Amino acid sequence: MPNHNEPSDNESSRSESSHSEPGQHESQARVAVIGGGLAGCECAHALARAGIGVRLFEMRPGRRSPAHETDRLAELVCSNSLRSEELTTAIGVLKAEMRELGSLVMLVADKTRIPAGKALAVDRARFAEYVTAIIEHEPNIAVERAEITSLDAPELAGFEAVVVAAGPLASDALAENLAQAIAGEGGGKRLYFYDAIAPIVSRESVDLDIAFWGSRYRPGEDDYLNCPMTEAQYDAFLQALLDAEKVAPHEFEKHIHFEGCLPVEEMAERGRLTLCFGPLKPVGLPNPRTGEEAFAVVQLRAENAEKTAFNLVGFQTKLKYPEQERVFRMIPGLENAEFLRLGSIHRNTYVDAPEALTEELELKARPGVYLAGQITGVEGYLESAACGLWVGLMLAAKLHGKALAPPPDTTVLGALLGHLRRPPAKSFQPSNAHFGLMPELNRRAGKKIRKELYGQRAREAFAAWRKDTAGE
Repeated sequence: MPNHNEPSDNESSRSESSHSEPGQHESQARVAVIGGGLAGCECAHALARAGIGVRLFEMRPGRRSPAHETDRLAELVCSNSLRSEELTTAIGVLKAEMRELGSLVMLVADKTRIPAGKALAVDRARFAEYVTAIIEHEPNIAVERAEITSLDAPELAGFEAVVVAAGPLASDALAENLAQAIAGEGGGKRLYFYDAIAPIVSRESVDLDIAFWGSRYRPGEDDYLNCPMTEAQYDAFLQALLDAEKVAPHEFEKHIHFEGCLPVEEMAERGRLTLCFGPLKPVGLPNPRTGEEAFAVVQLRAENAEKTAFNLVGFQTKLKYPEQERVFRMIPGLENAEFLRLGSIHRNTYVDAPEALTEELELKARPGVYLAGQITGVEGYLESAACGLWVGLMLAAKLHGKALAPPPDTTVLGALLGHLRRPPAKSFQPSNAHFGLMPELNRRAGKKIRKELYGQRAREAFAAWRKDTAGE
């Protein structure tokens, strides 16, 4: 079993410079995991806890993706928020299910959390350092810093199973090879959508004579900085956002955005008040100086425990860099903002899971090769980690000569896995965890009580499944 104690400063710094060498660990590796993101680390950790030796391949630092900034495992490249903790939300219930399954991501998230109201947010750097230290010090895991470009790579020879958890930013060579494996030598159509990253600003550059502290409906808390806008300021900002120059796609690509992570400028194009009902919603955020709600409010969420860096909530963007600085400095309180990171856009790659994968997320065209995480068609940090966790648990049971039945569709994890198994009515699209993936309640209930009922049913179904599978 890995040491779950928080690593010391020496261990954390050592994890950035030292990498596990082949042959360093006691257990012979039986499974190769490609990708050191959330899904890959979660999968490797689950296998290791079951006594299965793992070789974890991570291409950084030899090769970087367009979004990663460090060489740490499990780096969070977008928001540092893992979303709601409430059990009346699907993502809140998924957190509970993952904790009960021994999730590495949830263990570390709970250790590195920072205040964020009803949401679970983490200190981005500490989170990645913590995961890296645990994985690199796990005796059953050998980390190899090498890029795998093909499922037929010599580095993969001899393993009993291969898990591709390369994430949505899989290298072009590996993604192309995967497409060929699915569709034959002709290559096949690769599915993709575009994901965007929000900017980060330094706290000391925010004008605190304008911005104010407070969480939605919790004015006394200091989890967020809030920048209030008058109607005139909002309209001017909106027009500048619409007029700003955006990053154009390549000639052979079309921007296909995931609905749950739309660029702020695309939301603006959907109507004058779309942002006011979305990330700039002023409800529950009265200005303590006036006692009144503004026309719109831009929220800034802390990126670290020291609250020296803040993420512009909901401001994922495809604006060009100079335009971001010009337009976002029109937000009251950010006139002199220092941008520690500007927003960016990148392509996310995923497969047509119901067509390409078995119910165990094994490639139909390549038995012994499994997919995990966002490349399967789940969307979101926790959804990806949960998928990796499940593949690790399922494979561990399989390698021990047992079978692990998936959770029922009335659980959040089961519903998410069901999304990857069921052929869609139209085209397959990535999905977050939500109650709409589950069977209906078959009873009338108001919106609030309906969420409570979904959450309660999921918890009961998960507990029953855990009891049924305890001896497997």
